Amino acid sequence: MNMYVGNLSYEMSEENLRNEFAEYGEVKSAKIITDRDTGRSRGFGFVEMNSDGEGKKAMEALNGKDFEGRELVVNEARPRS
Repeated sequence: MNMYVGNLSYEMSEENLRNEFAEYGEVKSAKIITDRDTGRSRGFGFVEMNSDGEGKKAMEALNGKDFEGRELVVNEARPRS
């Protein structure tokens, strides 16, 4: 399952993001999107988990959770249109 994770702290690392989701199952990948020019985080990323069940569990637990002073937004990633 591929998930969009928004409202991330600009100091959040991909390792911290991976660790947060790893509590709910095996994380296939965790990527924070950065600005092309500055390399600075854009405040959102994507996490891919091995199973839909683990992904749904993580989504329910982490959506709206306060993390590093910000309320996470976690939902299923939609393909670009």
